[in-house]
Amino acid sequence: MTRPTPLPDLSDLRERIEQELLDGYDEELEMAYEDRDVDADGRTVVDRSPQARAARQTYFRELFRLQGELVKLQDWVAHTKHKMVIVFEGRDAAGKGGVIKRITQRLNPRVARVVALPAPSDRERTQWYFQRYVPHLPAGGEIVLFDRSWYNRAGVERVMGFCTEDEVEEFFRSVPEFERMLVRSGIQLVKYWFSITDDEQHLRFLGRIHDPLKQWKLSPMDLESRRRWEDYTKAKEAMLERTHIPEAPWWIVPAVDKKRARLNCIHHLLSLVPYHEVERPEVVLPPRERHPDYIRHPVPPEMIVPEVY
Repeated sequence: MTRPTPLPDLSDLRERIEQELLDGYDEELEMAYEDRDVDADGRTVVDRSPQARAARQTYFRELFRLQGELVKLQDWVAHTKHKMVIVFEGRDAAGKGGVIKRITQRLNPRVARVVALPAPSDRERTQWYFQRYVPHLPAGGEIVLFDRSWYNRAGVERVMGFCTEDEVEEFFRSVPEFERMLVRSGIQLVKYWFSITDDEQHLRFLGRIHDPLKQWKLSPMDLESRRRWEDYTKAKEAMLERTHIPEAPWWIVPAVDKKRARLNCIHHLLSLVPYHEVERPEVVLPPRERHPDYIRHPVPPEMIVPEVY
């Protein structure tokens, strides 16, 4: 005769659930550590003033609230089979990756996915320019976030000489029609440009140079883009002028303050979609089946990861 399973202690259970929630929120604190500021010499600056602590609390409070709204948006997109593409562009170190992380952090990767394509292969260079982006477009109920996009042609490819001026001109003629086709097909297309100053990019590059956890973010291309700041400015201005269309306008995100930029971008994104909370069926956790003949076999000690911490 098997003994009945003792009931769990409710206070202990509540404490464990609260700890699980805190562990989830600690993910955000871990990412915030990546944002530590540096001075002109690349040294880490930690501001522990009361104003800085208050601003930090406000940031997290608003971020968690907005992420809750993003979950509602995700449920609405899945429920209505809405299709959405969000393009993130900007200079190197402008903060695109940071806001993408915060948008997708608490979302279902089956609904919201990130596309960050590498440099085109030899075969892809001979294709129709937009061809390699098309397979990544969303089906109904999906959100696709492009961490850089087809606008590479108007930016890095043009500035670095990876394409001809004739190819750039063809891109400018084609991209409005391409984007109008996407919109006519039912895709909501949102385009963000993250704007930072010359001095701010200089500081962020110093931070990457002096931070061993961020050095991998620096490539020879990034360093060359720093030298060609003015060329990138001209390319950006031409891009915005020729591809800002009513069906898919550009939105400029002031991004010198990374935390404000994230909050403002997420808030704006939510304002563009007529979403509402989708009612979910009540979730009831079923009791686990227990069988008297069930025996859990011990794990061999050599298979267990050492508990160093």
